[in-house]
Amino acid sequence: MVPYVEEARLVGDFVLWLRFSDGASGEVDLRNELQGEVFEPLKDPSYFATFRVALDTVTWPNGADFAPEFLYERIRVPA
Repeated sequence: MVPYVEEARLVGDFVLWLRFSDGASGEVDLRNELQGEVFEPLKDPSYFATFRVALDTVTWPNGADFAPEFLYERIRVPA
């Protein structure tokens, strides 16, 4: 079973801190992942900050989201 996102916080431009259902947590920098039409609005830091946790992942008002397994594979523990 793939862990899902339980909590998310903005910690920098395009960087989210995430906590997953299995207790894993860390930061994900999504700056280089904003490719494609649905992600274009997220390139504006103020719009990026409008995310919320829904449907077991991080979502935005325009319908953009990232699969929880994609995010899970990219978390890193801050130094």
